Amino acid sequence: MATGTRRAQRRTEALSRERIVEAAVELLDAAGESGLTFRVLTERLATGPGAIYWHVANKRELLVAATDAVVADALAARSTGSPREEVHAVALGLFSAIDAHPWLAAQLLLQLSRSPGGPVTPRILESLGRRVRALGVPEEHWFTATSVLMHYVLGAAGQNAANSQVAEPDADRAEFLAATAQAWEALDPEEYETTRLMASQMREHNDREQFLAGIDLVLAGVAALYPGGRA
Repeated sequence: MATGTRRAQRRTEALSRERIVEAAVELLDAAGESGLTFRVLTERLATGPGAIYWHVANKRELLVAATDAVVADALAARSTGSPREEVHAVALGLFSAIDAHPWLAAQLLLQLSRSPGGPVTPRILESLGRRVRALGVPEEHWFTATSVLMHYVLGAAGQNAANSQVAEPDADRAEFLAATAQAWEALDPEEYETTRLMASQMREHNDREQFLAGIDLVLAGVAALYPGGRA
């Protein structure tokens, strides 16, 4: 009996929570949320379900852990530049993570709305909030400024990822943008005057540059509302 217990403990130690989460991320990347099942996970890890349940209670907890692990990696890179440059670095880290993991945007939305107590939401808020503080924003406005910045980052990055997912698999980005610009230019000139004039700018835009331009617009608003800061 004692020997069996020791063997079970060794198996549990060998199969760490980190390895389970790593395998879950791999499955999510390959097949999305529907492809992440405990049956498939046990096959990938060559173990029994009991060993996994020892570390993770259910699929919801596993999704939270996988989301947190990817976000933590995205925020790990540090910038030693100005507060603005650090905001750019944090934002681009999240942008790249959401672009690389098609399931992440939806999970972040769920975490922010269903489980704002953690661990994902506080991690992102802390990372951005520290930079907001460094910009000289008064304490009573930290939450508003940080929340607006966070929602822009996650919303814009999520939209970019969604655009990539719905595009034709073999479509060339330049061809896609050219076709879209052509469609805009063909709109009624009275009803869609401004959209038609923006068509050429849309055709030539760079997604990451546009994303960072949006960050700077938010930071410019922060500087205008809270003068004396360092945005």
